[in-house]
Amino acid sequence: MSVTADSGRVSLTVEGKGKRPQQTVEIQYYETGTRDTAEPPLVLLHGIGLDAARVSFRHFIPPTAENRRVISFDFPGHGKSENPDVQYTTSFYREVFERFLDTLAGDNVDLVGTSMGGCVALGHALDAPETVRKLVLVNSYGLGGDALWRAPASLALRLPGTGRLLWRTATDTRTAVRRSLQGLVGDTVPDDLVEDIYRIVQLPGAGRAQTSWQRSEFRFDGLKTNHVPRLPNLTVPTLFVHGTADPLLPSNWSVRAARDSPEANLELIDGCGHWTPRERPNTFNSIVTEFIE
Repeated sequence: MSVTADSGRVSLTVEGKGKRPQQTVEIQYYETGTRDTAEPPLVLLHGIGLDAARVSFRHFIPPTAENRRVISFDFPGHGKSENPDVQYTTSFYREVFERFLDTLAGDNVDLVGTSMGGCVALGHALDAPETVRKLVLVNSYGLGGDALWRAPASLALRLPGTGRLLWRTATDTRTAVRRSLQGLVGDTVPDDLVEDIYRIVQLPGAGRAQTSWQRSEFRFDGLKTNHVPRLPNLTVPTLFVHGTADPLLPSNWSVRAARDSPEANLELIDGCGHWTPRERPNTFNSIVTEFIE
């Protein structure tokens, strides 16, 4: 069994909805592992903003790819993917993801999604359960209707120039990146995580997708995407993983989701913040590998 690594770009056509015209966007993808296995491809979905395929899953891909085919990609507006001038919404990312599956992965996959990527993966699994064998949701968005920070965030994002100012404040220097991460992760900020994020946020157009998506999702009356009412209909075997010290998306979201989902398991990681795959890589790798294999 030979393990290979490949990367490339693929053009995906996303159908327009409402006032949005049809859009063709170039996506950067990474494929690692082996094709000569009966296991379905494992597709990884990263979070919004300070993230990309090789940020959240840097320590997860190498050991996992020893036994199966692992596919990851940068969402539009992240990493090395195209950064089109569009409104970035959860539905836009859903369309991109589904075109990506059609093109490179097929209709029988395992999915691991973190934060916003978890929300995208969950929405897909609810609508097309026949295409997903197993689902892992990590500190996932989309499992609650509101959060304590939502009201001030929704107001600030609608003040002219505030989104761009907040992004610059969080990303201009390595020190700024580290300071931003101190509000997201647990006890210590891994040095290699600071370096990985600083590298991607210097790319042209970085930050536009995050601000656009947040304006769409963080509304005055709550969070736009909330899959909780549909969880009793989730038929895909699902693992919810959450850090108990996540300051952004509370761990009780995953506790409730696991309770409400018929085919669910729950793993809480004590003292871990919002970036579980990078804060506790060994624990995360062990938990997820055991579940999907």
